[in-house]
Amino acid sequence: MSDKRERTIVDLRMEDPERADATIFGRRTDVSRRGFMNGAGLAAMSAAVGGTIVHSATMPGGLIPAALAQDAKKAPEAAAAQGPQPFSFPGKDPGLSLLGERPLVAETPEHLLDDETTPLSKFFIRNNGQIPEKAAQPDAWELTIDGEVNSPLKITLGELKKRFATKSLYAVLECGGNGRSFYAPQARGNQWTNGGAGCAKWTGVSLAEVLKAAGPKASATYTAHYGADQHLSGDPKQVTLSRGVRLPKAMEPECLLVWAMNDAPLENIHGGPLRLLIPGWPGSVSHKWLTRITLRDKEHDGAGMTGFSYRVPINPMVPGGKGDPKNFKILESMPVRGIITNPANGTKLPAGTREIALRGAAWAGDDTVKAMHVSTDYGATWQQVELGNPRNKFDWQRWTARIKLPGDGYYEIWARATDSNGRMQPHAAPNWNPQGYGGNPLHRIAVLVG
Repeated sequence: MSDKRERTIVDLRMEDPERADATIFGRRTDVSRRGFMNGAGLAAMSAAVGGTIVHSATMPGGLIPAALAQDAKKAPEAAAAQGPQPFSFPGKDPGLSLLGERPLVAETPEHLLDDETTPLSKFFIRNNGQIPEKAAQPDAWELTIDGEVNSPLKITLGELKKRFATKSLYAVLECGGNGRSFYAPQARGNQWTNGGAGCAKWTGVSLAEVLKAAGPKASATYTAHYGADQHLSGDPKQVTLSRGVRLPKAMEPECLLVWAMNDAPLENIHGGPLRLLIPGWPGSVSHKWLTRITLRDKEHDGAGMTGFSYRVPINPMVPGGKGDPKNFKILESMPVRGIITNPANGTKLPAGTREIALRGAAWAGDDTVKAMHVSTDYGATWQQVELGNPRNKFDWQRWTARIKLPGDGYYEIWARATDSNGRMQPHAAPNWNPQGYGGNPLHRIAVLVG
């Protein structure tokens, strides 16, 4: 058997979009019409997506239709190994997509993120090492605060609950690699779409108050986090993951030491009995099975803090290039992202349907979402939607809209969020990097009417 894989729509279109249209759909696009499809090519494309492309006049040549995009991505053997697989885990919705078994990683398809607060059964899973055994006595779990502090602290979970005020907030937790699958060429790692995120109600105590009890020294500038998860190799000397944040971020009032999620004791799979919550930043800094926080007098250099790990380019690099570590900085606030949660991609509606009710969610790392827009004509025109307010800082914002349809056929619905600093989701994943961080292109779904 040849080890040469067959090239896909993605590969062809990366090389030459117009030639790809000619190869796949039987005819070159008309360049005098800016590459938009017509004639036999349009007919072939319509057949491929299952219906007349209603807004074909504004459909760019070289665009991979949303109805075909995920199948195209899964075709290469390398991608298929990391693409969505059947999923089964106690207490979890079987609709989640398994991205990796060792370590266990599963994402939530966008249509399963339609709840105002993400149920535990639908919350994504991201691990870096082996899952520890469930704590037999959760309140006896110990946390150590040391390093650049005046009074090193060792405290149990039970003592945390008694000594410090309990607080709750709704917050998005998002994997740093969310959106990685949208990069071309393919970036390394689990091929997340938009489902490495969820919004839960988190309950615990203020991280800042606990750190203050240990008395940070003037020299303390950064945190270092450690947990009970063992390295995949089984070697106890190897650290699975040890990330940290700048001390001013850790001292924000929304950063918590968490023991409950959606008013239930924190499940083992989500880091129970004790984890960190550092909202707005990559989920990897919200350490699970937390055992120790060390304050440092310099930027932390633990596992997952150096090289290309959780880092993005300062100046753009050539996609697929080698990259210079000196040109990379730590990924901190996550980028703006808006998704459609209803209807689902691939929905088929009865003939004669002339209006669709849309629902979705949007969030923006440390910022808020200022506006949300949708389009049914490939971005030629945009309709502003009704955007809700967050319940508290770091909550996601739910949105709704009603769109009119001129007739039966194939539609793509595009959704684009804009944050409070005016930054909006781009058409394609921006700022390519080897590990695929920051991939936040606008969300596209396919809908077939009739």
